Amino acid sequence: MILPRDASLIASNRGTALKQQPEERGHSAAVQSAARKLLVLASASPRRLALLEQVGIEPDALRPASIDETPKKGEAPRSYAQRLARQKALTARERLEREPNLAGAFVLAADTVVAVNRKIIGKPDFLNEAAAALQTLSGRSHRVFTSVCLITDTGSVKVRTVETRVRFKRLSAEELDSYLASGEWRGKAGSYAIQGIAGAFVQKIVGSYTNVVGLPLIEVVQLLTGEGFPVYFNWLNRADVDSL
Repeated sequence: MILPRDASLIASNRGTALKQQPEERGHSAAVQSAARKLLVLASASPRRLALLEQVGIEPDALRPASIDETPKKGEAPRSYAQRLARQKALTARERLEREPNLAGAFVLAADTVVAVNRKIIGKPDFLNEAAAALQTLSGRSHRVFTSVCLITDTGSVKVRTVETRVRFKRLSAEELDSYLASGEWRGKAGSYAIQGIAGAFVQKIVGSYTNVVGLPLIEVVQLLTGEGFPVYFNWLNRADVDSL
């Protein structure tokens, strides 16, 4: 996995690579147009980065936004996810104003929230918090909301929210203790990672699986392509590389 840490170097390398491609009528303009589109992911999540790379999208830079994630009193889970995703995107966009190499870049941010009814099950800092969260989820259904916020190259702000329903089996004391000992719960919304060991707890899922992992891919691709980001060009470019 390539972690894009130096946006200017990546952008420069991309431009050099494009110049080295054989020039074809009608193709050169499309390449130049696609090359001007930069994408910044306002997250340090390796899961979100891996999901983007799965669909051929490699961000030019990672700019995780540090914000206060404390829920407001009485705030609904869906509204909470939307507020945080938007705030992360706007915070990252403000940071880019000091980085001329990323001027005009698309900014993508996301936030995932796990909830039982209106109760938000946050990201635990301590073992006892993770234990309490998993006991709450044990043997019942919960909802996972991921809000995605995209700020376009023209400054337009777009937000999409996806909901998935997940049902856990009833966890035995041995399962709970062993999972807590694994440490997989750290930094995870709801204290679990469906793509990891906790996949063994899921009896039923209704909706987007990638949404539960942390980024609903159908909606992200639709959002990017709808705003003119060259996702499909990246697919074609990957095909050219694979054929070499």
